[in-house]
Amino acid sequence: MSSLTVTLKDGSLHEMEPGSTWSQVAAGISRKLGKEALAARVDGAVDDLQSQAQQDRQVEFLTFADEDGRAVFRHTSSHILAQAVQRLFPGTKLAIGPAIADGFYYDLDSEHVFTNEDLAAIEAEMRRIVKEDHPLVRRDVSREEANEYFTLRSEPYKLELIQDLPADVQVSLYKQGEFIDLCRGPHLPSTGMVGAVKLLSIAGAYWRGSEQNKMLQRIYGTSFPKQNDLDEYLQRIEDAKRRDHRKLGQELDLFGIADEGPGFPFFYPKGMIIRNQLEEFWRQLHRQWGYQEIKTPMILSRELWERSGHWDHYEENMYFLKIDEEDYAIKPMNCPGGIICYKRRPHSYRELPIRYGELGLVHRHERSGVLHGLMRVRCFTQDDAHIFMMPEQITGEIIKVIKLIDFIYKTFGFSYRMELSTKPENAMGSDEIWEQATDALKQALEQNGNAYKINEGDGAFYGPKIDFHLQDTLGRNWQCGTIQLDFTMPECFDITYIGEDGEKHRPVMIHRTAFGSIERFLGILTEHYAGAFPAWLAPVQARVITVADRHIPVASEVAASLEQRDFRVEVDDRNERVGYKIRDGELEKIPYLLVVGDKEAEAGAVSVRKRGQGDLGRISVGDFAVQLASDIAQKA
Repeated sequence: MSSLTVTLKDGSLHEMEPGSTWSQVAAGISRKLGKEALAARVDGAVDDLQSQAQQDRQVEFLTFADEDGRAVFRHTSSHILAQAVQRLFPGTKLAIGPAIADGFYYDLDSEHVFTNEDLAAIEAEMRRIVKEDHPLVRRDVSREEANEYFTLRSEPYKLELIQDLPADVQVSLYKQGEFIDLCRGPHLPSTGMVGAVKLLSIAGAYWRGSEQNKMLQRIYGTSFPKQNDLDEYLQRIEDAKRRDHRKLGQELDLFGIADEGPGFPFFYPKGMIIRNQLEEFWRQLHRQWGYQEIKTPMILSRELWERSGHWDHYEENMYFLKIDEEDYAIKPMNCPGGIICYKRRPHSYRELPIRYGELGLVHRHERSGVLHGLMRVRCFTQDDAHIFMMPEQITGEIIKVIKLIDFIYKTFGFSYRMELSTKPENAMGSDEIWEQATDALKQALEQNGNAYKINEGDGAFYGPKIDFHLQDTLGRNWQCGTIQLDFTMPECFDITYIGEDGEKHRPVMIHRTAFGSIERFLGILTEHYAGAFPAWLAPVQARVITVADRHIPVASEVAASLEQRDFRVEVDDRNERVGYKIRDGELEKIPYLLVVGDKEAEAGAVSVRKRGQGDLGRISVGDFAVQLASDIAQKA
């Protein structure tokens, strides 16, 4: 029989023997790929390596370096976790066990309450299962057969999942040794490919995320092909704990959450300095880029939120109240207020694009279980902007927004990746409008030379969007900035402009943020810098340290001289040893410590210690001021 042909990622053709699996195809391309391949992306869909290869397909082999490859690796790891738990704790019921960013989890229903001590035993059993090297074998069965199997196994959560499937669909099961799970896959060829595993924590999780359902036990873990990769990851976890913004926020007296207001952050004086610097940076930049700042009310009527679609599509995330027996809502988004600002008077095509910027405080109802410091709160300030433009201005405006956001992130030392999110299930507007908006975003990304990934079905209810995912110094990703293109809300609010022909036309809207939320961005920055903010952001830019009480007058003069230049300065004149005071300043992560003793007092100078560099020697107060001003101006 003649050979079969497939197209590889680079466009080249590869011949294979009839009946080959994708695993055999990978090995036929190179021995290294045969060892490292975890799954195959066939015509865009991820498939098991054990599946039979087919003629005239486009195939890409996924390794642990690929996001989808890691997902397959860790999804298999979650099955190994479930198998280990059922071996050690018979009678445990299985819910779901997906791969997540940097790891996996499995939700379990057990009479046994799992402890951290149990994790060590489960982890050891997982290593046994890996060593046993069980093949993962997929079997497609009818819904009736799957029901019968999981009924005999007394697995109520699996039966509920099967019940939600279409009646005529085939149900896929995966078997490894004695263990069988309901799963769409794909999976690794065998358990032996999971090189190193670590169970991390235990948490509670409601079945299907609903508080009306039973609370299950969720075991989190991670896995890697090699032990040294796992060790490096665990070291990053320890680094992340030391950088936790909640811990640093308290230690540096920046911000916190009180019991009296869960999810509602407090900013202390030093935290407000950083926040104000961020906002001033934002304002100055937006003035330069042609934005006008507005401020819209926090509470608006039900009629407005019905018109915008939020009442129907976002109600569960909103807070409500009555005023004069009428329904009102606290705004969860700033966009309807921005539209009202636009609509206050007629506009000509000559004015467009109109760019409104707003640092708007919004409130959203979040479950208590997901609240997390400044990262997940119930009120936050969005650095919003709403751009009103003609259709022919779309590409140019999106490119300008991308360039602005790029400038902001580079200022803070962030790299990032971009995702294009498409039409969700609860979308407003026609398919035609959504296709037009999505194509416009693609065109802008490609014209600007930006690489991006498609995120199917994750757009806002009123339009597709580009999301910016920042990467911090620990390699973690944070979704911050977003650009949303909206043809729908201009229709809902009947906003227009007078065109060159003298007729009314419908503008198009861009919704966008760069920080995303001031609160969250500040939390990310705190962890990114480990609390050691650059001089332009630091609450205290320099601290003057006295050697003895007789140096207090000189230290006060130094501080006053620097304060006149608008620097943020403190004096530490405590009756303590110099080394102790220097140590305190380093723990508080102050950029510059200026020591004043007899020699400095005589010379009209200061001995400068720079954070991260140590002693810079003795220089005049004027020269130090020039150096600090340069740091601030360059945002170094």
